[in-house]
Amino acid sequence: MAARLVKRCTCLLREAALLAPAVSPVGRLRLARVAHKTLTSSATSPSSHFPGSLSELVEREQVFTPYPERQEVDHLIEKAARPEELLDLLGGGHCLHQNHAALILIRLSRLLSEKPGDKASLVRDARFQQLLHLVNSQITTVWHGTLVKLLRSLYALALPAGSKELQSVEQEVRWRMRRLKYKHLAFLAESSTTYMQERESRELLAELLVHLERRWAEIEDGRTVVAMMMKVGHLSESLMNRLEDKCLELVEQFGPDELRKVLVTLAAQNRRSVPLLRAISYHLVQKPFPLTKGMLLDLAYAYGPPGLLCPEGKLGFHQTQVFQRLAADLLPHTPSLTSGEVARCAKSFAFLKWLNLPLFEAFAQHVLNRAQSTTVPHLCNMLLAFARLNFRPEREDQFFSLVREKLGSELAGLDPALQVDVVWALCVLQQVREAELRAVLRPEFHTQFLGGESPKDQSIFQKLLHINATAQLEHPEYTSPLLPVSALVPRLSALDKKVTPLQKELQETLKGLLGSSDRGSFMVATQYGWVLDAEVLLDADSQFLPLRDFVAPHLAPPSGSQPLPPGAKRLAFLRWEFPNFNSRSKDLLGRFVLARRHVLAAGFLVVDVPYYEWLELKSEWQKGAYLKDKIRKAVAEELAK
Repeated sequence: MAARLVKRCTCLLREAALLAPAVSPVGRLRLARVAHKTLTSSATSPSSHFPGSLSELVEREQVFTPYPERQEVDHLIEKAARPEELLDLLGGGHCLHQNHAALILIRLSRLLSEKPGDKASLVRDARFQQLLHLVNSQITTVWHGTLVKLLRSLYALALPAGSKELQSVEQEVRWRMRRLKYKHLAFLAESSTTYMQERESRELLAELLVHLERRWAEIEDGRTVVAMMMKVGHLSESLMNRLEDKCLELVEQFGPDELRKVLVTLAAQNRRSVPLLRAISYHLVQKPFPLTKGMLLDLAYAYGPPGLLCPEGKLGFHQTQVFQRLAADLLPHTPSLTSGEVARCAKSFAFLKWLNLPLFEAFAQHVLNRAQSTTVPHLCNMLLAFARLNFRPEREDQFFSLVREKLGSELAGLDPALQVDVVWALCVLQQVREAELRAVLRPEFHTQFLGGESPKDQSIFQKLLHINATAQLEHPEYTSPLLPVSALVPRLSALDKKVTPLQKELQETLKGLLGSSDRGSFMVATQYGWVLDAEVLLDADSQFLPLRDFVAPHLAPPSGSQPLPPGAKRLAFLRWEFPNFNSRSKDLLGRFVLARRHVLAAGFLVVDVPYYEWLELKSEWQKGAYLKDKIRKAVAEELAK
C-alpha cells in the first residue's frame, strides 16, 4: 500500500513540474495546494477515484481569478485626461485583461461627467462600441467592485434602455447579488438607485432592496447606514425599519453631520421614530462638537411639527435642551443669515412654540438692518411667527412701520389665504388698521372661503371670523364691510371635538356649583369664532341667575329680549390646556391671547382655568373652592376698575 502511494506521489509531482513553467507563481501555489489535497484524500480514502491528470483537477477546482498585477495600461487609464486617450488604448497594442475594458468605461464616465454634451458623439464612436462589445464578452470575469462601478458608469453614460451590453451588466449584477459584499450593495444603492427608477429597472431594484434588508446586520459603519436611509429608505418600509434599528445601534459613533442627515431624512419622510430621536437629541446635547450655521438651520427645520399649517417643520419632537442649544448657537450667526434663512428659522421655532427672547430680538433687528433686501414673503413669515408666539420686539414701532411700508399696495397682490393670515397676525399683535380690515372683509374677497369644506378653507374662514370680531370689538369707529350674519352662525365642526379630562372635570364641578341646569350654559359657540367652556350670569349680590330670556348679543343670531338686571355680570369660563401655552412657559400663544381679548371686549368677565393650576387640585371640594375663588377675584377686579 505504501509503495503504491509513493508511486502515485511521484507521478503527481512529475506532472506538476511539467506544468510549472506555463503558470504564474500564484498558479504554482494553487497546483501545489491541489496536489496536497489529492494526496490527503488518497490517503484517507483508498477507494476514491483518482482524476486522470492534474490539469483536469485544476479545471474542476472552484477558485477565484486573482487580480493581476498593475501594468502600464493601468497608469495610462488613470492619467487619461481626454476620452480620445482612452479610446486609443484599444488599438495601441496594449495587453488588456478582463478588467481593463471596464476600467476604461468607468474612466470615460468620469471624464464625460464634466462635459455632458460629448456623450452623444461618444456613443456613436465605433471604438466605443468595440469597447462595449469587449466588456460584454468578458463580463463574467470582471471583479465585483469593478462590476458595480461599471453599472453606475453605463447608467451615467445614458446608454439606451434596450442596450444589449447594459442589460448584460444588469443581469450579471443580479446573478452575483448573493456574493457581493454589503459595501458593493450600498454603493449600488447610493449611486444607481435614481437611474434604476428612471430606466424602470424594477427587477434589479427590487432584488437590491431585498438583499439590503436581509443583510442589514452586516452594516458596520455610520456612513453606510446614513447613506442607505437617505437614498433607499423611502422605497421600502421594512428596510427603513431595519436601518433605524441599526442607526440606533451606531448613533454613538455619529458626528454632527451624520446626526443632521439622519434628522433631515426622518423629517423628509415624516418618520417620527421616538427612540431614535431621543438618542440623537441626547448626543446633540451631551457632545461638545461645533454645529455650523447650516446644521443649525436644518435641525430647526427637522424638529418642527408636521401638518398643513406648518410646512417648515416635520417631526414635532420637543426637547428643551436641544432647543436651548440651537437658540444659543444660532444667536452669534444671526448677522450672517440671509432674510430667507431668518424667516425659515423663525417660523420653525414659532411652530415649536419655543420663544427665545434674545434670538427673536435678533431676528427683528436683522429685518430692520436689511429692510431694503427683505422681501414681502419673508416679512409675512416673520409676522406670522411673531403672532403665533405673541412676540412684540423692543423696537415695535419701527418694525411695524417697516411692515406697513413693505406691505402697502403689495397686500392685495398676495395669495388670498396669505392675505387672511397676514391681517389675522396683525390683529393678534394689535397692529391692524381699517384699510387692512376692509381688504379681507369685503364681499368680493371673503365669499371664496364661505363654503369651503377642506381643513385649509375652514381654518381660513375661522381666521376671517376673528378678523371680523376684531373689527367689531376693538375698532368701534369701523363700520363696514363685515361678514354677513348668515356666515356668523357656528358650524357643527366648532363643537364636534373630543372632550378633554380638564374640560369634563370643569363642567362637572361647575354643574355642582350652579345647582340648576338653567343657570349656566356649556360649550357656547359665539359669533366671534370662539367657543366658551361655560357661561353664567351673576346678579348684583353675586348670585347665579337663569340664562334664558336674557339678551345674548354674543350668539349668532343674537337671542333673548330681556335686558340684564342692573349690576348683573356675565362670566365666561375659559380653560387653557397644555398646548395653548408657549413651550416651558405660562404665556399663552397669540391665538389664545386674541380669544381672551375678544371675550373681554364682548362684555364678559373672564375666569381663566389653566391646566397647571387645575392639576394641583385633588378633591372635588378643592375644585369647587377654586372656582368660587376665581369668580370672586374676577368680580373684585371688575369692581376695582
